[in-house]
Amino acid sequence: MRRIILGRAVLLMSLAALVFNTPYITHAVDLSSPSYQVLAPVISTGGGYATSTSFSLLGVISEFSHDLSSSASFNLIPGFAAFPFVSTPVVSVTAGNASASLSWTAAIGVLGVSVSSYDIGESSTPGGPYSFSSAASGLSGSVSSLTNGTAYYFVVRALDSYSIVVATSSEVSATPVAPSPPPPPPPAGGGNSGSSGGSVSPPVTSSGTATVNFSGRAYPRSTITLLKDAQVMTSTVADANAAFQISLSNMSGGNYIFSVYSEDSAGNRSSLLSFPVSLTAGATTNIGGIFISPTINVDKSQVKQGDTLTIFGQSSPQSSITITVNSNTELFLQAKSDAIGAYLYNLDTSPLEMGSHTTKSKAAVAGEISDFGQTVAFTVGTQNIIKKATPACGIGDINCDGHVNLIDFSIMAYWYQRTLTTAGTKADLNHDNKVNLIDFSILASHWTG
Repeated sequence: MRRIILGRAVLLMSLAALVFNTPYITHAVDLSSPSYQVLAPVISTGGGYATSTSFSLLGVISEFSHDLSSSASFNLIPGFAAFPFVSTPVVSVTAGNASASLSWTAAIGVLGVSVSSYDIGESSTPGGPYSFSSAASGLSGSVSSLTNGTAYYFVVRALDSYSIVVATSSEVSATPVAPSPPPPPPPAGGGNSGSSGGSVSPPVTSSGTATVNFSGRAYPRSTITLLKDAQVMTSTVADANAAFQISLSNMSGGNYIFSVYSEDSAGNRSSLLSFPVSLTAGATTNIGGIFISPTINVDKSQVKQGDTLTIFGQSSPQSSITITVNSNTELFLQAKSDAIGAYLYNLDTSPLEMGSHTTKSKAAVAGEISDFGQTVAFTVGTQNIIKKATPACGIGDINCDGHVNLIDFSIMAYWYQRTLTTAGTKADLNHDNKVNLIDFSILASHWTG
């Protein structure tokens, strides 16, 4: 069969002739032989080359292919374009009087990419098109001159130092509203003679409570736990597509730090994703684009050099998973999650040096990119040691993070004297089907801080 070798870039370049000062156009010419064909080959710049008895080095103009090449024995991943490299911001928006206030988490870049500034996109139509305004390098901004009673839709995009857009958030919405009119003053009293004949109205203060709505992605049918200032507030279950929504009402206005985490079907827990939010009394704040990082684990605590290490975890369905392996030369691996969000990668450990290594992962789907999740350690050695199943969490370690601390205390406080559900049974340390002072005393005796 005739082989075809495809060079991606058809290159045009203009060279000024040194003698005649006349421009010449040079382009790639297809080459062929009885057994192969080269389409649009790379062109030498003519900038000189170096030689030795065993090699020559040419200067060229070329472009890497953005696709992946593979064979039975290797994968070729050309350039950073094969990897998602900037996490998408989590955005919160609060409606005001003919305005909207936004804040967002920082977009985190890797592989040398850094974020220099942000733009706020505004539209009165879901999905845009958006009108963008610069928010400079801060993590908050506002949009004014809006129409009260009209729904508006917002995105935040991150730009690098060349003003190239490297990440765009999910869309959030808000409907500006006019403030409620102050209550009328009480009727003036007749008073006694010598009195002023009037009354003093009390000062008008802001009233009402705040509502905050959360939405995002986790893992299919997984439980998502929401914390406020390290205190468990509530939990919910994601749908079959890993989407979830949580709403808190009757909140006081003020500044809070909210956090979410999830647990996959194998009992592996995600990293904690936190974001600061400012709530306004009488207003609703919508927080969208939450993308909980994938879980990750390995099948061996020690792998014999050259043998296979299986890396696995769970994320949103049909996500592109980027796995990094810490080594003398950091490895970047690609996997794909299936319909239930599970992913798996069989790593050939031949290139890894002997000793300790770590691995972590992140996910990308539908234009959203998560942060890297938790780090898992393994060792490359002279024998294979199967990783033991994670033992039951230590006494008092309710969230199974290896510590007994304020997070566990807050989880227990949430379930104190409440009817226990499946999630709440972890806080029942003496297994008497209730959370009371006995459980708190057990927690205190195992405190690690």
